[in-house]
Amino acid sequence: MFEIINSELLGYVAATLTTASFLPQAILTLRTRDTDGLSLTMYSVFTLGVLCWLIYGICLANNIIIYANAITLFLATLILSFKIYNTIFKK
Repeated sequence: MFEIINSELLGYVAATLTTASFLPQAILTLRTRDTDGLSLTMYSVFTLGVLCWLIYGICLANNIIIYANAITLFLATLILSFKIYNTIFKK
């Protein structure tokens, strides 16, 4: 069954879906600047994990992993930056 699935196409679909799933949170955070409901620890660990995936993709020269994680890293870093700023300067 899995032999008929193009693995590269599947990788791009998976990368698109997982990266796109992150967009609503990024857009909401950019619009509202509200990060009260977000865990600083979770976003810190998540962002570090995405960075590791990006480095892994670079080591493998795998464009699917590189593109998806570069975009997600940008968005996660943006959200994490707002969270850190709000944690330090608000309240």
